[in-house]
Amino acid sequence: MSWEALISYEHLWDIGISLLILVLFFFLRKYITKYVFMFLLKIGGGKLNGLFQQLRSSFSLPIQGLILIAGVYISTGFFPYLEQSNPLFIHILKSSVIVMISWGLFHLSSSSSALFIKMNEKYHMNIDNILIPLFSRALRIIIVAISISVIAQEFGYDVNGFVAGLGIGGLAFALAAKDALANMFGGIIIITEKPFTIGDWVKTPSVEGTVEDISFRSTKVRTFAQALVTVPNATLSNEPITNWSKMGKRQITFNLRLTYDTSREKIETIIRQVEYLLKNHPEIHPETIFVNFNEYKDNGIEIFLYFFTKTTDWGKYLKIKEEINLQIYDLIENENVSIALPTRKILLEEESVQHGVRSLVP
Repeated sequence: MSWEALISYEHLWDIGISLLILVLFFFLRKYITKYVFMFLLKIGGGKLNGLFQQLRSSFSLPIQGLILIAGVYISTGFFPYLEQSNPLFIHILKSSVIVMISWGLFHLSSSSSALFIKMNEKYHMNIDNILIPLFSRALRIIIVAISISVIAQEFGYDVNGFVAGLGIGGLAFALAAKDALANMFGGIIIITEKPFTIGDWVKTPSVEGTVEDISFRSTKVRTFAQALVTVPNATLSNEPITNWSKMGKRQITFNLRLTYDTSREKIETIIRQVEYLLKNHPEIHPETIFVNFNEYKDNGIEIFLYFFTKTTDWGKYLKIKEEINLQIYDLIENENVSIALPTRKILLEEESVQHGVRSLVP
């Protein structure tokens, strides 16, 4: 068959119409997408806010892709060398639609998505900041897996055998990846029990610092020397964890030692005044305050102090502690009482020649 017979005038006309439709859909895809979102915004009454912006950024390109796919399908009706009913062509179009929809859902399920925030606010799910990235990653994996399965089925592949094969190889995979699985289950324990969350100050035998990120495999902690330490979740979940950020108050305890020449009245006065000072201080927690004559020591009388500050901030805690110490120092000075110092008295033996007796001289 000659090229003249193959490409006739009518064929050229049909090819031109087909190309014109493709070009038209290509240039109109952005305008059509714009009006689609304007229609959605109108339906939502202008109240979609952050969710609308997330939908727009996630599905803008996929909708343009769907418009081009529609253009390809329509233009094929005029194209003389390809039938719209061609099975392979239909499978490719359907698979392309699945890819575009999956693309939009994949971006919509990002960890910064307003979808999770809206769900949390509307249904009071109390989703923790730790869980949102994990939910996002799990949802993305599910979207990709479902998309691949649907596309495979569209081309006639049986995915049931593949799923069954995963069960056979599951044991070997588990043995080869036991450390990774241990870290994953450790991450699940940390997420469910919530011994800490992102931003907390924690201390463990392995590390001390501020939690920056929690994933399925590990937890990243920023130390106070600004080093970033990555701890496997399997290790972290089996260690004692002190969460300093969960403190409701911070403890102050010390002993005040007075000299033995302090009278009983002075001791009682000091105890009463210190106790009054602590109970009336605005930054001291009023529930647990102990000021008591505790013990007789080698070089003085010991008064025990035990109380808590309302703040847990380290810098403010030190300022309050300094203020209390200075006020106690003023009380001791006003009462003319001396603080006992670690001193020792030595007795020297002196022999008196005149009287023939010995005496001890300090």
